[in-house]
Amino acid sequence: MTAPALPGLAPDTPTPVPADTPPTPGTRAARMALPMSRQVLKEMAAEYGVCLHPVTLRRTDLHTGHTEVIDLPCGSTRDDKCPPCAQRALRLRRTQIREGWHRTDEPAPAPTPATDAQRELILLRAHLEFARDDASRAAQHDQVADVDDAIREVEEAIAAEGLRGHIAPTHEPDDEDDTGPRRKRSTRRRQDAPDLPRKKVEPRTVGRVYTAPDGTEHRPSMWLTLTLDSYGRVLPDGTPVDPDTYDYRRAAWDAVHFPRLLDRFWQNLRRCAGWNIQYAGCVEPQRRLAPHAHFAIRGTIPRAMLKQVAAATYHQVWWPPADKPVYTLDRLPVWDNDHNAWVDPDTRQPLPSWTDALDQVDADPDAQPAHVARFGVQVRAEGVTPGTVHANRTIGYITKYITKSAADCHTATTDRQRQHHDRLWQQLRVTPCNERCANWLIYGIQPKKAHGRLQAGRCKGKVHQRATLGIGGRRILVSRDWSGKTLADHRADARAWVRNLLGVTIPADTAPTTGPDDPPAYAWELARPDDPDIPPLQHRLLKALSQRAQWKAALNAARAGTTAGDNQRPNVTP
Repeated sequence: MTAPALPGLAPDTPTPVPADTPPTPGTRAARMALPMSRQVLKEMAAEYGVCLHPVTLRRTDLHTGHTEVIDLPCGSTRDDKCPPCAQRALRLRRTQIREGWHRTDEPAPAPTPATDAQRELILLRAHLEFARDDASRAAQHDQVADVDDAIREVEEAIAAEGLRGHIAPTHEPDDEDDTGPRRKRSTRRRQDAPDLPRKKVEPRTVGRVYTAPDGTEHRPSMWLTLTLDSYGRVLPDGTPVDPDTYDYRRAAWDAVHFPRLLDRFWQNLRRCAGWNIQYAGCVEPQRRLAPHAHFAIRGTIPRAMLKQVAAATYHQVWWPPADKPVYTLDRLPVWDNDHNAWVDPDTRQPLPSWTDALDQVDADPDAQPAHVARFGVQVRAEGVTPGTVHANRTIGYITKYITKSAADCHTATTDRQRQHHDRLWQQLRVTPCNERCANWLIYGIQPKKAHGRLQAGRCKGKVHQRATLGIGGRRILVSRDWSGKTLADHRADARAWVRNLLGVTIPADTAPTTGPDDPPAYAWELARPDDPDIPPLQHRLLKALSQRAQWKAALNAARAGTTAGDNQRPNVTP
């Protein structure tokens, strides 16, 4: 029984407090409502383009002994690691695509003729090759070794003289497993793949010019989307209708070998079209988590030809059979120091080596490739006119996800999507990625260059990570003759544009000039955060934020056509 309340002391009904009522000043809730100063610093640094995780280097002048601490941008291309650097890389890629997409002239100049000194070095290298062959035929092995030393010195001189590339393969094998004859596969096309016409590839890279009835000329270009084949019916959210029948194994193998399939497609397309087609694009996952690619193509190609080439393109993986696992992740081969090899846990017999496994494939006249990667039937291609809104929108569409990891392109919001991601990753864990992958132990084969530190199911290859979804190669694919510039050239163009806009000239270097044979003028070393001469990160961010704010104000003033006084103009050094 509850005792009755005394007269005048009955509890009052509490009055509800509105949700937007500010907390009482001085309380913990009021303090927690205040923004964090360091968080505001990071937000403002990201707004002004300041790298949040700079790489600190110490530069020492070897002539004067002066030491200077320099912060360099981390150069990350991921928003989740460093948004300012990722956005800077995104703008650079968009500029690269825009400059090369609708070019009307050939971007790559012809190589300059070789100098007399370069030709003399090539002739000397030819004489050494003749002398080596002569000594080898006479079994004068001591002279062969001396000639090999001379060849290395001459090839170093050739590289220093300004010739690019290797003049000839080395005589010393890089791998003891590659001492035998090179394995060759038949180049005969598969019977289940349609034939393609083959033309001589012209050296031009620009597209065709179209003339309208009124006499105006147009040089349009295209953008293309290539997808992989189906592995089973999927729902609108990308998850399979029946996970038990969805072919996760083929999806994993296709994702691993997708870059080679794309290379084969461009090779076939150039041979079929008859000219050196240039492209720039991005590889990203679909909602079903299978990779597909968007490309900007310079010039126009008939849509029927694109679909024909996509249907006839395939990539065969001539590896040992890996369709049925021999061991499980909880029962794997063990390393035997006596045999210096991986052995069966029960019989203690060494597993077949990588070379022996390939020999068995070569000896079998009915051998089939371990996997054949193909494109799907969905091939989307559209024409794009330069200088239009559609062209700018397409560039944004191609580069939409390049600052995100593959797993973050489509966020999993339901349990079905998370389970679909887990099932694909579980299959990628046991899929071999190359000849040295530790997952070959699961299929009873020793990988190439096997050692005792291998862990099956835990290969460090990029394709096995959850964040990549099997896309282990480059996400950005740009052909060599796209814009005629490298990323370093595009960065230099951006700096030159800023300096020209601000009227800033590069000051002459006060350090003494050094020749090729002189010692370096500076010594660089990576600085540690706990070094006594390294300021705290917040101090360096504040300094960089002030510098960026001054640069931005100067740029805005220059764009507006205003001129600040000498005493008000900041020290701008882009």
